[in-house]
Amino acid sequence: QLQASGGGSVQAGGSMRLSCAASGRTSSTYVMGWFRQAPVKEREFVAAITWNGITTFYADSVKGRFTISRDNNRNTVYLQMNSLKPEDTAVYYCATAPLGRTAVARTSYDYWGQGTQVTVSS
Repeated sequence: QLQASGGGSVQAGGSMRLSCAASGRTSSTYVMGWFRQAPVKEREFVAAITWNGITTFYADSVKGRFTISRDNNRNTVYLQMNSLKPEDTAVYYCATAPLGRTAVARTSYDYWGQGTQVTVSS
């Protein structure tokens, strides 16, 4: 089970941190990812991290602004979002995928959290 939290409203240029708490399925073989979906758009990849934290992946649109990290003691993955832009406005979802699948592909992920809304105003 995945529980995402930390969304809300912020002005452009601001920061926000999302959390995704995992329970029941915390094998070290899983990749944790963040995706987002804006109104009338497809759900898109944002960032991912292997459970051991060695490898991270980022979409070009967030590279240099967002940082994904994990705390294995808390079974939680974080997405630190800085320099937020209005185009970052979306519902953000966390998800897990077995290691070995393509981390940036939405179809690789088989367990999804409920989503948390992020709104960035200009």
